[in-house]
Amino acid sequence: MSVIVIQFITLDGIVSDPDGTAGTATGGWAFRHGPEAVAGDKFQLGRTLDNGVMLLGRATWQLFSQIWPGRDDPFAARMNAASKLVASRTLTDTSAWANSEVIDGDLVDAVKREDRDVIVPGSLSVVRALMAEDLIGEYRLLTFPTILGTGDRLFPDGRPPAYLECLTVEQAGSAVLTAYGRTAR
Repeated sequence: MSVIVIQFITLDGIVSDPDGTAGTATGGWAFRHGPEAVAGDKFQLGRTLDNGVMLLGRATWQLFSQIWPGRDDPFAARMNAASKLVASRTLTDTSAWANSEVIDGDLVDAVKREDRDVIVPGSLSVVRALMAEDLIGEYRLLTFPTILGTGDRLFPDGRPPAYLECLTVEQAGSAVLTAYGRTAR
């Protein structure tokens, strides 16, 4: 089992409000670069999405559950068919998006028990909880040529160092997809 974090990110490390749905002054920055940068399986999830499980926080799940079920392209079919775990203390009804269930109990314990690869799209609070427990095996970052100067950063100040190795680098429209994995411990 591996935990794979996927994030839209700016050059200065901001991950908040890439689509503008949170209504921040700088929101929507990822979509200003056109659909070729964000459409389809940009994070190269492929079979990992088919055989793994997506782990989403409540807010990301609620947003995705409004978007993905109404789409019918091949990548949307994979997203809709994927197993989904939702980290939430308040959400009870997950019927809006097929194959979704709320985690029963502790988030970290649920991830540690999981046999499948775990894909975490967005969901910064979930990512931070897994970072704190040193459970993330790979980061796939779609970096946009944007500097915001403000917003939530993927790697906040004050966290312990992490040493990663670059696995892949590929241009995706105006963005760059990089994958970083753990170095040997």
